[in-house]
Amino acid sequence: MPVWIQLVYLACGICFILALKGLSGPKTARNGNILGAIAAVVACVTPFFWADLHLKHVPLIIVAIAIGTVGGVYGARTVQMTQMPQMVALFNGVGGGAAALVALLELHDIVEAGGHESWFNLAATAFTIAVGSVSFAGSCVTFAKLQELMTSRPVVFPGLPVLFGGSLVAAVVLAVLLVNDPQMWTGIVLALVGLLVGLLLVLPVGGADVPIVISLLNAFTGLTVAAGGYVLSNVLLLIGGTLVGASGTFLTLLMARAMGRSVTNILFGALKGGSTLGAGEASDRPVKSVNPEDAAIMLGYADRVIIVPGYGLAVAQAQHTLRELVDVLGEKGAQVDYAIHPVAGRMPGHMNVLLAEAQVPYEQLREMDQINGDFKDADVVLVVGANDVVNPAAKTTPGAPIYGMPILNADEARQIIFMKRSMRPGFAGIENELLFDEKTSLLFGDAKDSMGKLLNAVKAL
Repeated sequence: MPVWIQLVYLACGICFILALKGLSGPKTARNGNILGAIAAVVACVTPFFWADLHLKHVPLIIVAIAIGTVGGVYGARTVQMTQMPQMVALFNGVGGGAAALVALLELHDIVEAGGHESWFNLAATAFTIAVGSVSFAGSCVTFAKLQELMTSRPVVFPGLPVLFGGSLVAAVVLAVLLVNDPQMWTGIVLALVGLLVGLLLVLPVGGADVPIVISLLNAFTGLTVAAGGYVLSNVLLLIGGTLVGASGTFLTLLMARAMGRSVTNILFGALKGGSTLGAGEASDRPVKSVNPEDAAIMLGYADRVIIVPGYGLAVAQAQHTLRELVDVLGEKGAQVDYAIHPVAGRMPGHMNVLLAEAQVPYEQLREMDQINGDFKDADVVLVVGANDVVNPAAKTTPGAPIYGMPILNADEARQIIFMKRSMRPGFAGIENELLFDEKTSLLFGDAKDSMGKLLNAVKAL
């Protein structure tokens, strides 16, 4: 590879680093995203100026780029905000699968050349095939769970731990065989075993653990891309893959801590039969319900209000009406903030992006650690579509799927208005004890419709 191409790739890699830095703040995120996109385009175009590029491969490369571009643009423009985690999972799986296929092609070239290759390159090739396949299969399952193409509850069956453990051992043995004696059949079988490991890894995971698995598989994909970059002597793949692997690992650790989860338990959850085992059934226990007018009186005469947004807000697309309600309460003299749990919605930053779409001032968005001490001084907490992130069972019920997960202290407020479509449990599949608190009033209905009625009632005060 010519030096000038390597320098261009190095410059693109630096742009990726700067793009990731830009994504760390709301004011620089857009420019960071644009910079990363430009660097990716330059990286894809550069090989066409390389004289040694085989002309017979150019049509296939162009077709692949066209298909990827059309699919990416269509997906990005049509995906709903509520489906963003599914898109992330699917695109991540495609990345892992692509890395595995590239490694298989590289193995084919090695075998055709007589199998003469350094053991380290062969080890990197085996790693990319195995882990890329795991990421592809696992990401497909997380997509299916989030898209409700299959149950989001843990899927377990007798003998699963033995099959999972045996698959891991088989993958290691095949990888060793590939390094000692590179053969195409070994690589293909290793890829198939990797697919099986990915399926068995994610099937037993349910409820609130799914976002953690998405992040974990994202880290896997990054590591496979980095390993592939080493095999292909491509500095850009090495830098980009390392960035994705490192950031994905860091995000996984942060999410696990935010949800009171053990990464080891998530990674080897198949050996324990899953980690979220809520019943998933609606309760028939009595609750106190209110109409929009009653809820408006509670909000309209409050001095301190905290909003807790959740996935239900995203599903109903009620964020614009919610922002207008907050503006009206502010005009009436109330201090209003949004309390953002690290994993509110289905992935980190989900609520931040949703509320930014409604032009909510970023200063009103306060993270859990910043605002948890303020709930005891709040006159009213308005919970809109959130559930598990305010469930006191995380603090009071040992053995509950979410026990140990840090939550927003909504139960400490003087009054709680809980907007829900029904009494159906949240993503973790367990009852929310906050619903039965004597301070809690439930406003049933579609969040957008109820929010509109609540807004009109507050304006009429």
